[in-house]
Amino acid sequence: MNLPRARIRRPWRLAAEASALLIAVVVAFPLYWMVLSAFKPAGEIESSEPRPWTLSPSLDSFRRVFEQQEFGRYFLNSLVVACSVVIVSALIAFLAATAVTRFRFRFRTTLLIMFLVAQMVPVEALTIPLFFLMRDFGQLNTLGSLILPHIAFSLPFAIWMLRGFVKAVPEALEEAAYIDGASRARFLWQILFPLVFPGLVATSVFSFISAWNDFLFAKSFIISDTSQSTLPMALLVFYKPDDPDWGGVMAASTVMTIPVLIFFVLVQRRLVSGLGGAVKD
Repeated sequence: MNLPRARIRRPWRLAAEASALLIAVVVAFPLYWMVLSAFKPAGEIESSEPRPWTLSPSLDSFRRVFEQQEFGRYFLNSLVVACSVVIVSALIAFLAATAVTRFRFRFRTTLLIMFLVAQMVPVEALTIPLFFLMRDFGQLNTLGSLILPHIAFSLPFAIWMLRGFVKAVPEALEEAAYIDGASRARFLWQILFPLVFPGLVATSVFSFISAWNDFLFAKSFIISDTSQSTLPMALLVFYKPDDPDWGGVMAASTVMTIPVLIFFVLVQRRLVSGLGGAVKD
């Protein structure tokens, strides 16, 4: 009885797998073309008949990237901004998610709705108000002008996601910890924090990518002090309207992608469990 069913389902399964493979190829092709263009010599990049391969790979584009005197500073600035956003937003989101989940207070529901509304506002619509705000606080041309907005924009999503993790932890576990003499702070950091850590990793990935790839805020808030620029701004060094260096742009983009891939590799297991949202009793 099971054999005919298996035969009926198999074509659908093959179709699903083929569709998933096709989607993966479509998504990965721009990355492949970026890396390929970074290794192509200038003549092949500017050719009127582009080919999806190269028979003479070259490192000239990467050499031009690393010969830029400010490239190392840009890389360090991006790392400082991204790591600061990840750490601070994760800490605040964890405490806020615990507060809105475990405690009952006035305007609690209103606060949660405000988090949702904040996610609906386009970043572009707030760039000009944020510019004047950073100017009034004297934060223009500083890394703080990049860190603070990204923390603010990453918190609503992080709080909503972590709220489900905190809620999934049984209250009986908290009561048992208090009976055993644990303080609220000890329960928070030694029991609750490890249980919701996969959720923190999942939210940190989105925070890291958003801060690392940011161009809008870097272009708007870093005006005159180029020493405070980040890696996305380094692409402008190779892009000139009259004579763009596409090899340099692709090589710099490839270098920018490497830290994100390393971050994904380091947290992939936690990320899968975090997106699954499974906290066992």
